[in-house]
Amino acid sequence: MTNKESVTSHLLELRSRLIKVLVCFGVLSIIGIPFSPDIYTFVASPLLEILPSGSSMIATQVTSPLMAPLKLVFFSALLFTMPYLFYEMWMFISPGLYKKERSFVAPLMLSTIFLFLSGVAFAYFIVCPIIFKFFIGVAPESISVMTDISQYMNFVIKLIFAFGIAFEIPVATFLLIRSEIVKKETLVNARPYLIIIFFIFGMLLTPPDIFSQLFLAIPMWVLFELGLIVSKDKK
Repeated sequence: MTNKESVTSHLLELRSRLIKVLVCFGVLSIIGIPFSPDIYTFVASPLLEILPSGSSMIATQVTSPLMAPLKLVFFSALLFTMPYLFYEMWMFISPGLYKKERSFVAPLMLSTIFLFLSGVAFAYFIVCPIIFKFFIGVAPESISVMTDISQYMNFVIKLIFAFGIAFEIPVATFLLIRSEIVKKETLVNARPYLIIIFFIFGMLLTPPDIFSQLFLAIPMWVLFELGLIVSKDKK
């Protein structure tokens, strides 16, 4: 097989796998549409549970009551498609690895999925309630807290995906060291600069408040240290 034919074959395989991912996303979206009110209630519950008596979520646009739940359905479908995307990604990469390296594929694939879902769960069950409770708690008594549903959904979606991706740092660290792109010692020596980068990413990837930024940056730092612990230079 010539190089041109090999590249074409890989591109066709990549296209096939991406189509499968898109089909999975489409099917999950269609399945989720009838359950959009339930999905909305579930995602909104961290805020609804701590809203003061007499407060509620509001829609400031005519289309918001319809579009916000639908947007949430597509977000949920994308969220549940991500593990399958990681699976297809690893299956696409694995044939090009050496036999010894292939032994890492299954653990890394499972770790990638587990860490992503852990990041999502951490954001939803821990970070969101703490952030909402703080902001509602510091609101003056003269202010009635009524959050717009579209703004709330945008906030939560951005936060959840940021944490899901950030929790992949141990896998990224392991791959960088294992593939000899960088030495472990280099990453250790660069730790102070990387910590600053984590806080910058926390600022860029989360909504503009210091608490979500800290809640993202600090776990990124901890996960980076975890990645260093489980990684070692290739001999």
